[in-house]
Amino acid sequence: MAAAKSFYSVVQLLPHTLRGLHRLGGVRLASTVKLQESNDSIEHIEQVPLHQAQQSRLERLRYTLKHEENGPVLMDTFNRKHTYLRISLTEKCNLRCTYCMPEEGIELTPTDNLLTTEEILKLAQLFVKEGVTKIRLTGGEPLVRRDIAEIIGNDPNIPGLESIGITTNGTTLKRKLPLLKKGGLDSLNVSLDTLNPVRFELITRRRGWQRVMDGIMDAIDIGIPTVKINCVVMNGMNEDEICDFVELTRDIPVDVRFIEYMPFDGNKWNENKMVSYQKLKTIQSQFPVLHRLEDDPNHTSKGYRVEGHAGKFGFITSMSDHFCGTCNRVRITADGNLKVCLFGNSEVSLRDEIRSQKSDEELLEVIGAAVKRKKKQHAGWAQQQHLFTAPLHDQTSQTFTAQTRNYSTSCDARDNQLTHVDGTGKASMVDVSSKEVTTRQAVAVGKVHLNDVVFHAVKKNLVKKGDVLSVAKIAGIMGAKQCSRLIPLCHDIALSKIALDLILNENDNTVEIKASVATNDRTGVEMEALTGVSIAALTVYDMCKALGKDNWISDIKLLRKTGGASVFQLPEQQNLYMVTNNK
Repeated sequence: MAAAKSFYSVVQLLPHTLRGLHRLGGVRLASTVKLQESNDSIEHIEQVPLHQAQQSRLERLRYTLKHEENGPVLMDTFNRKHTYLRISLTEKCNLRCTYCMPEEGIELTPTDNLLTTEEILKLAQLFVKEGVTKIRLTGGEPLVRRDIAEIIGNDPNIPGLESIGITTNGTTLKRKLPLLKKGGLDSLNVSLDTLNPVRFELITRRRGWQRVMDGIMDAIDIGIPTVKINCVVMNGMNEDEICDFVELTRDIPVDVRFIEYMPFDGNKWNENKMVSYQKLKTIQSQFPVLHRLEDDPNHTSKGYRVEGHAGKFGFITSMSDHFCGTCNRVRITADGNLKVCLFGNSEVSLRDEIRSQKSDEELLEVIGAAVKRKKKQHAGWAQQQHLFTAPLHDQTSQTFTAQTRNYSTSCDARDNQLTHVDGTGKASMVDVSSKEVTTRQAVAVGKVHLNDVVFHAVKKNLVKKGDVLSVAKIAGIMGAKQCSRLIPLCHDIALSKIALDLILNENDNTVEIKASVATNDRTGVEMEALTGVSIAALTVYDMCKALGKDNWISDIKLLRKTGGASVFQLPEQQNLYMVTNNK
């Protein structure tokens, strides 16, 4: 037995000896010895290819050398160590938020191309081994994934992982909370952009506000350590609710985080929609006693607490005051692509690497190379857009509009005189009794600008007051007929035609209005057309004002008039704003 053990010890040294000979003398050995020992005895000795016996050791050596040369796998070239991993579990979502997703949804990746439960857990373990201490599960909506409990339940068992969180829209949170809590969930972020149930339905195109609120309260009640509300703030959508969210922290120990609206493909981002951190400071007008909280080095939120409030609030200033310099996060998409920056288009497929049977060391090489390519800030997007050259509130855009007067094709001395003023300068109705009766026509146009939420509500006929376009059309017709009673010096004439057209323009979220009026009389009907457009526009504004205070009316003008002594046609370049057919 002693001899067998001695022989076994010698055999154990063979791979090292052979490798040394190979390095020193360039000797290519075809085989080495593999020993299997059981119950302190040698069962058999077999010859196996050298590359199989040494493969794992060579891989470890290669990884060690690269690790020493390039630094930690999750350290980028700006010395940012990435300890926070976000894993998207699915592309599916049960909401259709207007700023996030098209109403019809998106084309989903085939299920076979998504990460499996085993692949998710493998990647989680690999990243934690390299220094990740916090994992957050996202989507889409992560709670629609059937294996969510299994994933949550296994992640906390990974040695070195300190926190496991989830970001959800909260619509199905209430019934899944006990299972999530049992699995070890310690951090919960709920996306909620409004405290108004009606506005919630308009923003998300779905019902469920009360379920979300119930889920938040239950999470606090059962003792989830960290509960946050993520609120994307947009001009024209919900900026009027900022103080309402702060008020929510009075009695509820929740962390409300206002997130600046960020650009993504397809969400029609523009700077006018973004409410910056500086503008959010108007909270102080209602809550003057604010305490600035100390932020952790890698936190994205600038935290505050109102004196006496149970909760707190903060600002995630991705756009106006970026935090790229301390970014410590990377993300894996639902189909297994590694993204080192939320803004970045560059991705590398870890799914393909896993399914091609790559070793952990080879996976880490791919991950490390991607992290080393991470840019200093916002994947270069900021430099292209010049967003960080100055605070947004200092970037004033000035627009100068040329003012022109449009004259009729008939020019005589009368054009230089006011027709509704007599010789003494007093107002006077024009005497048209001597004019010839002719067919006279006029077309006027105008616009009502709506925010995204209101535009969607009008389009889907969700406004509580009723069908906005139909009511405004009737109001415009009535307004044209009542013109002489509204405009003191207009003649009361018989109108032979009143046509009101209201069209939704999705390019700029406007209601375009056109009024066409005709008569057989001695005077024109341009005032009737303009009145019809004005009343229709005011009706749209009135019916929508409860949903948005930033709606506005513009570009009410006469497009053309014919008949009578003069003819008018708006110059073509000033008519380009109408996308509809105004002929």
